[in-house]
Order: sequence, then structure tokens, then C-alpha cells
Amino acid sequence: MPDRAEAVRLPGEGGERVLVVAPNWLGDSVMALPAVQTLRAAWPDAHLAVAARPSVAALFAMVPGVQQVITLESRAGLSGVQRWRRDVARLEAEHFDLAVLFPNSFLSAWITAHAKVPARWGYATDLRGRWLTRAFRRPPPDVHQADYYLALTTAAGLAPAPRVARIVPPEAAVASARTLVPRRDYVVLAPGAAYGRAKQWPPDRYAALAVSLWRTRGLAPVVIGAGGDRAAGDELAAALAEIPGGSETAAALVDLIGRTDLATLAAVLAGARAVVANDSGAMHLAGAVGTAVVAIFGPTNDQQTAPLVASLDGPPARLAIHPVWCRPCMLRECPLGHACMRGVTPTDVAALIP
Repeated sequence: MPDRAEAVRLPGEGGERVLVVAPNWLGDSVMALPAVQTLRAAWPDAHLAVAARPSVAALFAMVPGVQQVITLESRAGLSGVQRWRRDVARLEAEHFDLAVLFPNSFLSAWITAHAKVPARWGYATDLRGRWLTRAFRRPPPDVHQADYYLALTTAAGLAPAPRVARIVPPEAAVASARTLVPRRDYVVLAPGAAYGRAKQWPPDRYAALAVSLWRTRGLAPVVIGAGGDRAAGDELAAALAEIPGGSETAAALVDLIGRTDLATLAAVLAGARAVVANDSGAMHLAGAVGTAVVAIFGPTNDQQTAPLVASLDGPPARLAIHPVWCRPCMLRECPLGHACMRGVTPTDVAALIP
């Protein structure tokens, strides 16, 4: 396909239409927000759009400075060719000048090239160099994921924005959250994690924490998660029945697993005294709304995925980590007794909640 990069307006000439192709996971999308704001600062008068999968598209509708969100249908695999073509047509109709690709996939480069976006920036991965007009070398694998995305825009010559991820839930979502959680003083518990069971602090520990916070501080527990987190929520509820004081805590508990869309979830998190979460999308979302976060890390690397703050003067996340020789192992299931997570006690976590 011929390259039309020379037709792209340079920063400062005005009229640019900039497209960001978002990461595929919620946590990664939140960690990409400093790079998104880098683009916003580089082209303050540009039309800034984000193309994203349905699971994360709603996030970018809450990001200040993003003016358009385009939901993509595409998935990897030849069975999705018709969806690829629909995405190409959708993007081509918008006449973007520049596409910045945060996913490393071949597909993201192929779609934007066939959508005739003149300039296409991304990392030189997945044999997609021919579809990029500027292909950059990836940074070292041990950097924080936010710095990984910022390295792309910095390599392109843009001054990096601060490492801040900020979203603003819409008023309708705030109203829905108040209906779901009428209490004013509550703590959100997020016992699930998409990566695997090894990332999950045991649900019985969450249950013991809930009892402690309710009995000693009057903080009502609100349990959140996607539909896939139902098992962790059920285990937490079952554990409450076995703990002294658990029945009283269960009566105060609000179970929102599978009951919120992304905007309402963000509003629920924003209204909490604190959020206790495993390394998960909910953890990152909580940081982006400015709530105090207690993040429990076990097999994953907190140096790479610790949550960002919503403002430079906001509270940094407090990390609950039990140091053991084998972490971070990045395994989905632990073959050694899950010492990294079982070594974190409810007392440890409660002490971190402001």
C-alpha cells in the first residue's frame, strides 16, 4: 500500500485528526492514559479519537480531552475478516491524519493502513513493519506499563505528559451508583482477577477483612467484579458464614458483581473510602478516579503494573506485598502453596486503609 505520510499536517498547523488505537485490556488502557494525554498536549487543537474494543471503549468516554470513541469489532483470526473490513470502512470515513497504535498486534496496523491513515506509529512487533510509517523499537520489558506506552510517544519526539491517569464518571453513572450503594461510608472489595487464581488474595481473607472493617470502623463492604468473578464473590460470601460476626457483615454487604457497567463501576469506586483489590482492571480504574487504593500483589510485578494516580497531588496506592523468594513468578496457578498471597493478612491490609 502506498505511503501518504507526507500529507500529514505537522504539530502546530491545526486541523489534525489523531486516532489512538487502545490496548485491549482495562488495566492496560488505564496505564496508556499518560501517553494519550501526551498526544492531547502535542496537538491541543486536534480532534482526538480513540478506537477500542467494546470491553474498554466506555473507559475512554470518561477521559478528559478525548472527543470521540469508536468501538471496534475486530478480533484476531481469519474468521473475523468481515469485521476487519467493517472497522476499516468505519475508520476510513473519519479521515484521520495520524494513528498511534498501542497494541502490538499485526491487526491494528493492518486495519489503520487499509483505512488510509497517512501516518501510523507503533512498535516494530508482530511482523507488521510494512504497515507502519514509523516503527519504533520496544523499550526494555521491565519498565512500568505506563512508561512502555509513553516510550512510544517520546520516541516520536513528543514531550511526555505526567504519569497521571484521570477519568471522570458521568453524572448519570454517579446517580446510578448512589442508588446501588446508598451508604456514604463504604469500602470496595474486588476479589477477582482476570489473569488467574494465583493473582487472587484468598476470598476468606477478604471476608475476614470485611468483618473487621464493618465491626471496628463501620465501613460497609461493597463487592464488585465482572460476571467472571462470581465464583470469588460466592466464596467470600460462604466464608462470611463461618466467621464470628460474619452474618452481621453479610447483612450490610452490597454485592455488585456483574451488576454494573464500566461507568457505574467507576462512580461506585469514586464514592468509596478505599478500594481493596488484586492486581486487576478494577485496581487501575480505582486509581484513575482518585480513590485511595490498597493493591495486593503476589505473582505479578508491582514495578510494572502498580496503579497510577489521578492527579500529581493524589494519594499514591498502598501496596500489600509479602516478600517471598519466588515472586514475581507471573504464573496463573501457584504450584508452591501460594505463599506470596497467603502471607498477606487481613490485619496487614486493614492497616493500609486510610
